[in-house]
Formats: sequence, structure tokens, C-alpha cells
Amino acid sequence: MGNNLGNNLGNNLANNLANNLANNLANNLANNFTFQRQACCGQTQARAGVFYTPHGCVETPCFMPVGTLATVKTLTPDQLVDTGAQMILANTYHLHLQPGEKIVEQAGGLHRFMVWDGPILTDSGGFQVFSLSQFRTINEEGVTFKSPRDGRMIHLTPERSIQIQNALGADVIMAFDECPPYPATREAVELAMGRTYRWLERCITAHKRSDQALFGIVQGGIYADLRQQAAESLRELDLPGYAIGGVSVGEPADLITQIVQVTAPHLPEEKPRYLMGVGTYQEMARAIASGVDLFDCVIPTRWARHGAVMVRGERWNIKNAQFREDFTPLDETCPCYTCQNFSRAYLGHLWRSREVLGLTLLSIHNITELMRFTRRIREAIIGDRFVEEFGHWLK
Repeated sequence: MGNNLGNNLGNNLANNLANNLANNLANNLANNFTFQRQACCGQTQARAGVFYTPHGCVETPCFMPVGTLATVKTLTPDQLVDTGAQMILANTYHLHLQPGEKIVEQAGGLHRFMVWDGPILTDSGGFQVFSLSQFRTINEEGVTFKSPRDGRMIHLTPERSIQIQNALGADVIMAFDECPPYPATREAVELAMGRTYRWLERCITAHKRSDQALFGIVQGGIYADLRQQAAESLRELDLPGYAIGGVSVGEPADLITQIVQVTAPHLPEEKPRYLMGVGTYQEMARAIASGVDLFDCVIPTRWARHGAVMVRGERWNIKNAQFREDFTPLDETCPCYTCQNFSRAYLGHLWRSREVLGLTLLSIHNITELMRFTRRIREAIIGDRFVEEFGHWLK
């Protein structure tokens, strides 16, 4: 009897301790990461809000520049601030390869390592499951990659992805997921969706830091019922935020819009919604109309490296002959450093001369362009002018 009593007391103590730790973690997450809706559009599901993180608030809708290797290519942190960037991304898989999460942790985490004071989000490495499919094998346990850098084998599991992200120290970390390609059979998509959910449960168990918000990712391919099913399942887990993944992997824009339209309404209204890998005017405007808050894409810096600029949503090639003697700014209405100081002719000259400054100036403008676009949409939602001012992008 004494042993039973001792065991019961021990079990109760252990259960109470576990419950207290869980409650403390939930309370810390609630205090560190909240989303406040400020205005909604009566004609659509568009909303303006504020996402609060330990490194500052993010006013939404918002575009997030991608800094894969703890740097947004060719830009200094000060230049990035000047573009209006609020929150940026880094990549777990690539930082694990170089320089390694231990070095970043020793430096004090990503914020100190890259000298960025604002919020940071890290991708889990799940996208590389898709993009590096020729270099990996996948099973229920995780994914084994052959490094394209040096050929060594890298085993990434949900637990390992979270451990790396905990060490990197970003504000928002993503669950490890399987992103099926497009096109894919329903059977393959169902398999990936189920595995993504099981991996998410393992990510939640592995997550050890209360100053980092773990976002779940909705998969389901192009199948509306699977998307809804996945969203409802994730919603029950009451996570700090939710992402719509598995888009922008080859689908046409109209299909991306359909996926978002059937998925977003099934995600909690009181949590931030993040559409992964999207960064054109039309795609973002349509997603915002469905209630999405956050976006990321490599377009601004990738276009810059190919001599392309975004002007009022259009893609221009600065190397074209028509700009050789054009001494006007890219966009006279743009406040960015590039447009306030340099001409189209000069930017074209830099590109043809292969000068690194050209990549920097084009990247500054492209990022500023997308930051301004989402900022103007935010102001239009608050002023109840969203459909009036941006309806042409919804068609």
C-alpha cells in the first residue's frame, strides 16, 4: 500500500509538473506571439493586422524578403531596413551545411550573427525535400540528403530540424513537412499530407523554446477536400500560426488562387496565415483577398541577378536597348535609394559591365517595390478601399 501511495504521489507530481511546464510554455507563447486584427474588408476576406514577436511587431499584410544563408543577397542590414522590410527569412537546411547551427548559436543566434534586429523566420528544410528530390530518399523517419556541396550524407528528421532551428534562434520556426510536386497523384498527395501531420506532432514534441513560435504547414496538393481536411486537423493543435505550403511548385497562378481560397477560411481567424513562396502582385493580392497575412519569395533578388526589375507589378529587363539612353528613374514615385539617385541608363550600364553594385541597386528597388505594394494594400484595407484600389489584381 505504501508503495502504491508513493507511486501515486510520484505520478501525480510528475503529471502536475508536466502540466505546469505545458501551461507555462503556452502562456509564454501567448505573451510573445499574438496576432491582432485591426481592420477587415467587407467585400472580401482581406484583413490588416499586427503580428507581435519578441523582436518587434510585423504589420500585415507583409512581404518577407528571403535571406537563405543569413543574408539577403547583396544587401547590408541597413539597406534592408531602408527598403521597409520588417521580417526576413533564413533556411535551416542551408545554414546547417554552412556555417553550421553550432557556430550561429555560439555567435548569439541568427539575430546577432547577421546583425538583424527585427523578426526572423526559418524554413524547416522541408522545401528542400521537394527542390532537391534528385539528391534525397524519404521515409517515415525522415529524409536523407546527399549534400550538393560536398557529397556527404545528411539525415534530417522532424526532431533534427527543430533542434537546428532552436539553435539558430529565429522568432518563427517551421514544422518539417513533405511538399509533393505538381502534378502528383491523389495517392501521393495523401501520403505526403499524412506524413506531414505525423511529422508535425513530432516537431511539437521536440520543440523546446518558448521564445520561438512553431508554425504548422497545410499540405494537400490541388485537392480541395484534402486541403480542408489538413487545415482542420492542424487547427485543432492550436498553434501560434499556420502556413499554406505546397504551392508555387509549378502550378498556374489561377490554380494557386483556388488552393488558397479553399484553404485559408479553414484556418483560425485569430492566428497569422502565411502563404509560402509567393511574391507577385497578382498572387499576393488574390491571397490577401482570401485572408492571408504573410508572404515570402526569392523573386526580388533573383530577378536582380538576372537584370530584371519590378515596376508597378511588371517585369522589366534593364539590359534592354531601350534603356541605354534613358536617364529617368525606374519609378519616379518610388522612394528607394536606387530610384532617388540613379537612372535606367546607369543601371543598365552596371548590368552590362557585370558590376556588383548593379545587383545591389536592383535588389534594393525590387524589395522596396513589394514592401510598398503590401503596405499600400494594408492602408487600403484600413481605409475600406481594398477592392476599389486593387480589384484589378483580383481578376
